[in-house]
Amino acid sequence: MNVLDDLKFQYKIGTITIRLIFWNMLFFAVPAIVFGLLLLFDVRVDYLNFVSLSTDWSDLLWKPWSLLSYAFFHSGIFHLIFNMLMLHFVGQLFLTFFTQRQLLALYILGSVFSGLLYMIGYQFLPALTGVNATMVGASGAVMAILLATVSYQPYMEVRLILFGTVKLWQIALVFIILDLIQLPLDNTGGHIAHLGGALFGYIYIKLLQSGTDLSRIVSSVIDFFANLVSPKKATPFKKVHVNVKKPVVKTESKIIVKDKKQQQIDEILDKISQSGYDSLTAEEKEFLFKAGK
Repeated sequence: MNVLDDLKFQYKIGTITIRLIFWNMLFFAVPAIVFGLLLLFDVRVDYLNFVSLSTDWSDLLWKPWSLLSYAFFHSGIFHLIFNMLMLHFVGQLFLTFFTQRQLLALYILGSVFSGLLYMIGYQFLPALTGVNATMVGASGAVMAILLATVSYQPYMEVRLILFGTVKLWQIALVFIILDLIQLPLDNTGGHIAHLGGALFGYIYIKLLQSGTDLSRIVSSVIDFFANLVSPKKATPFKKVHVNVKKPVVKTESKIIVKDKKQQQIDEILDKISQSGYDSLTAEEKEFLFKAGK
Protein backbone atom coordinates (compact mmCIF):
# COMPACT_ATOMS: atom_id res chain seq x y z
CA MET A 1 0.00 0.00 0.00
CA ASN A 2 1.50 3.37 -1.03
CA VAL A 3 0.95 6.75 0.58
CA LEU A 4 -1.87 7.70 -1.82
CA ASP A 5 -3.72 4.45 -1.13
CA ASP A 6 -3.25 4.99 2.59
CA LEU A 7 -4.76 8.49 2.35
CA LYS A 8 -7.68 7.18 0.29
CA PHE A 9 -8.33 4.49 2.86
CA GLN A 10 -8.20 6.87 5.81
CA TYR A 11 -10.61 9.17 3.97
CA LYS A 12 -12.91 6.21 3.26
CA ILE A 13 -13.10 4.96 6.84
CA GLY A 14 -12.90 8.42 8.44
CA THR A 15 -15.76 10.36 10.01
CA ILE A 16 -17.24 13.45 8.38
CA THR A 17 -14.83 15.49 10.55
CA ILE A 18 -11.85 13.76 8.96
CA ARG A 19 -13.33 14.25 5.50
CA LEU A 20 -13.91 17.97 6.09
CA ILE A 21 -10.29 18.27 7.23
CA PHE A 22 -9.18 16.46 4.06
CA TRP A 23 -11.18 18.87 1.88
CA ASN A 24 -9.84 21.95 3.67
CA MET A 25 -6.27 20.72 3.32
CA LEU A 26 -6.81 19.84 -0.33
CA PHE A 27 -8.29 23.24 -1.15
CA PHE A 28 -5.31 24.88 0.52
CA ALA A 29 -2.50 22.73 -0.85
CA VAL A 30 -3.48 22.30 -4.50
CA PRO A 31 -4.00 26.00 -5.40
CA ALA A 32 -0.97 27.01 -3.31
CA ILE A 33 1.26 24.57 -5.23
CA VAL A 34 -0.20 25.18 -8.70
CA PHE A 35 -0.35 28.98 -8.55
CA GLY A 36 2.89 29.09 -6.58
CA LEU A 37 4.70 27.32 -9.42
CA LEU A 38 3.12 29.71 -11.92
CA LEU A 39 4.89 32.55 -10.14
CA LEU A 40 8.13 31.11 -11.49
CA PHE A 41 6.81 32.00 -14.94
CA ASP A 42 5.72 35.44 -13.72
CA VAL A 43 2.04 34.44 -13.88
CA ARG A 44 0.07 35.79 -10.93
CA VAL A 45 -3.41 34.51 -10.12
CA ASP A 46 -5.31 35.76 -7.05
CA TYR A 47 -7.41 32.60 -6.71
CA LEU A 48 -8.64 33.57 -3.23
CA ASN A 49 -10.50 36.45 -4.86
CA PHE A 50 -12.79 33.90 -6.53
CA VAL A 51 -13.64 31.98 -3.36
CA SER A 52 -13.40 34.58 -0.56
CA LEU A 53 -16.48 36.26 0.88
CA SER A 54 -16.59 39.99 0.22
CA THR A 55 -18.36 42.65 2.23
CA ASP A 56 -19.58 44.09 -1.08
CA TRP A 57 -23.01 42.54 -1.63
CA SER A 58 -22.77 43.07 -5.38
CA ASP A 59 -19.93 40.52 -5.49
CA LEU A 60 -22.48 37.82 -4.72
CA LEU A 61 -23.93 38.39 -8.19
CA TRP A 62 -20.84 36.97 -9.90
CA LYS A 63 -19.64 34.59 -7.18
CA PRO A 64 -22.67 33.43 -5.16
CA TRP A 65 -20.75 30.30 -4.14
CA SER A 66 -18.46 32.47 -2.01
CA LEU A 67 -21.09 32.46 0.76
CA LEU A 68 -19.95 28.89 1.43
CA SER A 69 -16.65 28.40 -0.41
CA TYR A 70 -14.83 30.86 1.88
CA ALA A 71 -15.20 28.33 4.71
CA PHE A 72 -13.07 25.76 2.85
CA PHE A 73 -10.10 28.01 2.03
CA HIS A 74 -7.42 29.57 4.22
CA SER A 75 -5.00 32.44 3.79
CA GLY A 76 -1.97 30.78 5.39
CA ILE A 77 -0.60 27.51 6.72
CA PHE A 78 -0.90 28.48 10.40
CA HIS A 79 -4.46 29.69 9.83
CA LEU A 80 -5.26 26.28 8.33
CA ILE A 81 -3.49 24.23 11.03
CA PHE A 82 -5.20 26.03 13.92
CA ASN A 83 -8.66 25.72 12.38
CA MET A 84 -8.19 22.03 11.51
CA LEU A 85 -6.95 21.19 15.00
CA MET A 86 -10.00 22.93 16.42
CA LEU A 87 -12.30 21.21 13.91
CA HIS A 88 -10.89 17.81 14.86
CA PHE A 89 -11.37 18.57 18.56
CA VAL A 90 -14.92 19.95 18.40
CA GLY A 91 -15.97 17.47 15.70
CA GLN A 92 -15.15 14.50 17.94
CA LEU A 93 -17.11 16.06 20.80
CA PHE A 94 -20.13 16.83 18.59
CA LEU A 95 -20.24 13.29 17.17
CA THR A 96 -20.45 11.94 20.71
CA PHE A 97 -24.06 13.10 20.76
CA PHE A 98 -25.13 13.71 17.16
CA THR A 99 -24.89 12.20 13.69
CA GLN A 100 -22.38 12.84 10.94
CA ARG A 101 -25.06 14.33 8.70
CA GLN A 102 -25.92 16.81 11.42
CA LEU A 103 -22.25 17.82 11.74
CA LEU A 104 -21.93 18.38 7.99
CA ALA A 105 -25.14 20.42 7.96
CA LEU A 106 -23.99 22.48 10.94
CA TYR A 107 -20.65 23.18 9.23
CA ILE A 108 -22.44 24.38 6.08
CA LEU A 109 -25.27 26.32 7.74
CA GLY A 110 -22.92 27.80 10.36
CA SER A 111 -20.63 29.02 7.57
CA VAL A 112 -23.51 30.66 5.69
CA PHE A 113 -24.96 32.28 8.82
CA SER A 114 -21.62 33.64 10.08
CA GLY A 115 -20.83 34.86 6.54
CA LEU A 116 -24.09 36.77 6.33
CA LEU A 117 -23.53 38.31 9.76
CA TYR A 118 -20.04 39.34 8.63
CA MET A 119 -21.47 41.09 5.58
CA ILE A 120 -24.28 42.74 7.56
CA GLY A 121 -21.80 44.00 10.17
CA TYR A 122 -19.87 45.91 7.52
CA GLN A 123 -23.09 47.58 6.38
CA PHE A 124 -24.38 48.78 9.73
CA LEU A 125 -21.43 49.25 12.10
CA PRO A 126 -20.30 52.89 11.71
CA ALA A 127 -16.60 52.05 12.02
CA LEU A 128 -16.87 49.53 9.17
CA THR A 129 -19.34 51.23 6.84
CA GLY A 130 -17.85 51.74 3.40
CA VAL A 131 -14.90 49.43 4.07
CA ASN A 132 -14.45 46.70 1.46
CA ALA A 133 -12.91 43.53 2.89
CA THR A 134 -12.77 39.83 2.13
CA MET A 135 -12.69 36.75 4.35
CA VAL A 136 -11.66 33.10 4.16
CA GLY A 137 -11.44 30.42 6.84
CA ALA A 138 -13.45 27.77 8.67
CA SER A 139 -13.46 29.57 12.03
CA GLY A 140 -17.15 30.49 11.93
CA ALA A 141 -18.16 26.90 11.16
CA VAL A 142 -15.87 25.57 13.90
CA MET A 143 -17.39 27.96 16.44
CA ALA A 144 -20.87 26.82 15.40
CA ILE A 145 -19.94 23.18 16.10
CA LEU A 146 -18.28 24.11 19.41
CA LEU A 147 -21.20 26.16 20.71
CA ALA A 148 -23.73 23.57 19.55
CA THR A 149 -21.93 20.93 21.62
CA VAL A 150 -21.57 23.28 24.57
CA SER A 151 -25.25 24.25 24.41
CA TYR A 152 -26.23 20.60 24.53
CA GLN A 153 -23.72 19.39 27.14
CA PRO A 154 -22.12 22.40 28.88
CA TYR A 155 -20.74 20.44 31.84
CA MET A 156 -18.96 17.78 29.81
CA GLU A 157 -15.35 17.55 31.00
CA VAL A 158 -12.31 17.33 28.73
CA ARG A 159 -8.61 17.16 29.45
CA LEU A 160 -6.38 19.83 27.92
CA ILE A 161 -2.60 19.89 27.85
CA LEU A 162 -1.25 22.38 30.43
CA PHE A 163 -4.75 23.13 31.77
CA GLY A 164 -5.92 19.75 33.00
CA THR A 165 -9.62 18.93 33.23
CA VAL A 166 -11.99 21.72 32.21
CA LYS A 167 -15.67 21.96 31.33
CA LEU A 168 -16.87 22.69 27.81
CA TRP A 169 -18.64 25.90 28.79
CA GLN A 170 -15.34 27.25 30.13
CA ILE A 171 -13.60 26.64 26.80
CA ALA A 172 -16.42 28.34 24.89
CA LEU A 173 -16.43 31.30 27.29
CA VAL A 174 -12.71 31.89 26.75
CA PHE A 175 -13.10 31.95 22.96
CA ILE A 176 -16.11 34.28 23.09
CA ILE A 177 -14.37 36.69 25.50
CA LEU A 178 -11.25 36.76 23.29
CA ASP A 179 -13.39 37.56 20.24
CA LEU A 180 -15.24 40.34 22.08
CA ILE A 181 -11.96 41.86 23.32
CA GLN A 182 -10.36 41.79 19.87
CA LEU A 183 -13.51 42.86 18.02
CA PRO A 184 -12.65 46.60 17.88
CA LEU A 185 -8.88 46.06 17.61
CA ASP A 186 -7.96 43.85 14.67
CA ASN A 187 -9.59 41.50 12.16
CA THR A 188 -13.01 42.82 13.13
CA GLY A 189 -14.79 40.96 10.34
CA GLY A 190 -13.24 37.65 11.37
CA HIS A 191 -14.36 38.09 14.98
CA ILE A 192 -17.88 38.99 13.83
CA ALA A 193 -17.92 35.71 11.87
CA HIS A 194 -16.71 33.78 14.94
CA LEU A 195 -19.47 35.25 17.10
CA GLY A 196 -21.99 34.64 14.31
CA GLY A 197 -20.99 30.97 14.16
CA ALA A 198 -21.29 30.69 17.93
CA LEU A 199 -24.75 32.26 17.85
CA PHE A 200 -25.88 29.86 15.13
CA GLY A 201 -24.58 26.84 17.06
CA TYR A 202 -26.68 27.90 20.05
CA ILE A 203 -29.76 28.51 17.88
CA TYR A 204 -29.32 25.17 16.12
CA ILE A 205 -29.39 23.19 19.38
CA LYS A 206 -32.33 25.12 20.83
CA LEU A 207 -34.36 24.49 17.66
CA LEU A 208 -33.31 20.84 17.69
CA GLN A 209 -34.45 20.46 21.28
CA SER A 210 -37.82 21.94 20.34
CA GLY A 211 -38.21 19.45 17.50
CA THR A 212 -36.83 21.38 14.50
CA ASP A 213 -33.75 19.81 12.91
CA LEU A 214 -32.23 22.33 10.49
CA SER A 215 -29.86 19.66 9.20
CA ARG A 216 -32.76 18.19 7.20
CA ILE A 217 -32.52 21.18 4.86
CA VAL A 218 -28.94 20.34 3.91
CA SER A 219 -29.65 16.60 3.81
CA SER A 220 -32.56 17.17 1.41
CA VAL A 221 -30.40 19.27 -0.92
CA ILE A 222 -27.57 16.73 -0.86
CA ASP A 223 -29.98 13.84 -1.52
CA PHE A 224 -31.56 15.78 -4.39
CA PHE A 225 -28.27 16.31 -6.19
CA ALA A 226 -27.11 12.78 -5.35
CA ASN A 227 -30.22 11.41 -7.06
CA LEU A 228 -29.53 13.59 -10.11
CA VAL A 229 -26.04 12.14 -10.42
CA SER A 230 -27.05 8.53 -9.82
CA PRO A 231 -30.85 8.20 -9.93
CA LYS A 232 -32.38 5.17 -8.28
CA LYS A 233 -34.09 2.76 -10.61
CA ALA A 234 -37.83 2.82 -10.18
CA THR A 235 -39.44 -0.51 -9.44
CA PRO A 236 -42.84 -1.30 -11.01
CA PHE A 237 -44.18 -2.83 -7.86
CA LYS A 238 -43.20 -3.77 -4.38
CA LYS A 239 -43.56 -7.19 -2.89
CA VAL A 240 -45.65 -7.28 0.24
CA HIS A 241 -44.35 -9.71 2.79
CA VAL A 242 -46.79 -11.09 5.32
CA ASN A 243 -45.41 -12.56 8.47
CA VAL A 244 -46.86 -16.02 9.03
CA LYS A 245 -46.30 -17.70 12.33
CA LYS A 246 -44.80 -21.12 11.91
CA PRO A 247 -44.65 -23.83 14.52
CA VAL A 248 -41.42 -23.83 16.41
CA VAL A 249 -39.40 -26.96 15.90
CA LYS A 250 -36.68 -27.65 18.40
CA THR A 251 -33.41 -28.65 16.81
CA GLU A 252 -29.88 -29.04 17.96
CA SER A 253 -28.19 -25.73 18.62
CA LYS A 254 -25.92 -24.51 15.85
CA ILE A 255 -23.19 -21.92 16.26
CA ILE A 256 -22.72 -19.69 13.25
CA VAL A 257 -19.01 -19.04 12.88
CA LYS A 258 -17.76 -16.04 10.88
CA ASP A 259 -15.52 -16.87 7.98
CA LYS A 260 -11.80 -16.35 8.42
CA LYS A 261 -11.69 -13.12 6.39
CA GLN A 262 -14.52 -11.45 8.35
CA GLN A 263 -12.97 -12.55 11.62
CA GLN A 264 -9.66 -10.96 10.64
CA ILE A 265 -11.46 -7.72 9.66
CA ASP A 266 -13.21 -7.59 13.04
CA GLU A 267 -9.92 -8.13 14.87
CA ILE A 268 -8.27 -5.29 12.94
CA LEU A 269 -11.23 -2.94 13.58
CA ASP A 270 -11.07 -3.77 17.30
CA LYS A 271 -7.38 -2.93 17.25
CA ILE A 272 -8.17 0.44 15.60
CA SER A 273 -10.82 1.27 18.21
CA GLN A 274 -8.43 0.43 21.05
CA SER A 275 -5.08 1.76 19.81
CA GLY A 276 -5.85 3.85 16.73
CA TYR A 277 -5.22 3.38 13.03
CA ASP A 278 -1.49 4.06 13.35
CA SER A 279 -1.05 0.96 15.52
CA LEU A 280 -1.76 -1.31 12.52
CA THR A 281 1.05 -3.03 10.71
CA ALA A 282 1.60 -2.41 7.00
CA GLU A 283 0.16 -5.86 6.26
CA GLU A 284 -2.98 -5.16 8.30
CA LYS A 285 -3.52 -1.79 6.59
CA GLU A 286 -3.14 -3.37 3.17
CA PHE A 287 -5.49 -6.23 4.04
CA LEU A 288 -8.15 -3.81 5.36
CA PHE A 289 -7.79 -1.59 2.31
CA LYS A 290 -8.28 -4.53 -0.10
CA ALA A 291 -11.21 -5.84 1.95
CA GLY A 292 -12.96 -2.45 1.73
CA LYS A 293 -12.88 -2.41 -2.08
